Amino acid sequence: MKTTDPLAGIMAFLAVAERASFTAAADDLEMGRSAVGAQIRALETRLGVQLLQRSTRAVRLTEAGTVYREALADIQDRVRAAGQAATAFQTEAVGRLRIAAPPDLGPDHVAPVVARFLTENPAVSIDLQLSTDAVDLIGEGFDLAIRGALAVEPTLVTRRIGTSPLIACASPAYLARRGPPATPQDLATHACLHFSALRWGRKWRFERDGAVADFPIRPLLECNNGPTLLAAALAGAGIALEPAFVVGPAIRAGALVPVLTDWNLPVIPVHAAYPANRNIASKVRSFVTLLAAAFAGHPDFGGTPG
Repeated sequence: MKTTDPLAGIMAFLAVAERASFTAAADDLEMGRSAVGAQIRALETRLGVQLLQRSTRAVRLTEAGTVYREALADIQDRVRAAGQAATAFQTEAVGRLRIAAPPDLGPDHVAPVVARFLTENPAVSIDLQLSTDAVDLIGEGFDLAIRGALAVEPTLVTRRIGTSPLIACASPAYLARRGPPATPQDLATHACLHFSALRWGRKWRFERDGAVADFPIRPLLECNNGPTLLAAALAGAGIALEPAFVVGPAIRAGALVPVLTDWNLPVIPVHAAYPANRNIASKVRSFVTLLAAAFAGHPDFGGTPG
């Protein structure tokens, strides 16, 4: 048996040295006797010295083997401790959790879940980065990203944790001054507050009776930050097209009024994305589960998480 793992040979050597028997060592390691012998021969070849003297009746350490064993006195305990430390990441929420999320979701929706998660999992710390840019999870060392509609990289696993409808809305003051649009075509004559990262460009998409149409707009204000557009709409600057998770509270408070309500608007899916791996860390699984539960119970999110 050929091996390129020096640690395997070391552990086999220590087991034989402790038991003074290849057979007993093989039983302890749950390996075949020949495999144990092959690993030790490979180790001796790598070191260039003989560690064990073998006969048909006995096994004993050479002088070099005795010195080598003494130098490795605590390695078995350290290997076991290292294995337990690594396994802990699968069985309990520990360590540092790096999360990337869009600014639109951060303060009102992600931050409360982060606070609850930290309270319930004191062995975890969180690094939360808010940006509209799509991060390279693996290259930049993130454990998890929260994203809207996205093209899924083959190296990622995604879980839909909620959906949020887009809503066209304006302040009562703006609507009193300009009047509400009766049709999407009327938006051409209104002050539109446009999210510049919208994947359709300078068009707002509406649907009715199964037909989907994109209506060109002339933005009075373009911005890549939803809360900033919300502030402008609240100040009476124009009509904003925003997800419910951004404008929902203002609408419920009466500070903004939906328009064109007899037309349907797209729904924004919200995903948790994390690197594909059979052994997902417990901290990632636990946070995604908590986030999905929070979104499922929130009035600005709908659909069935899956």
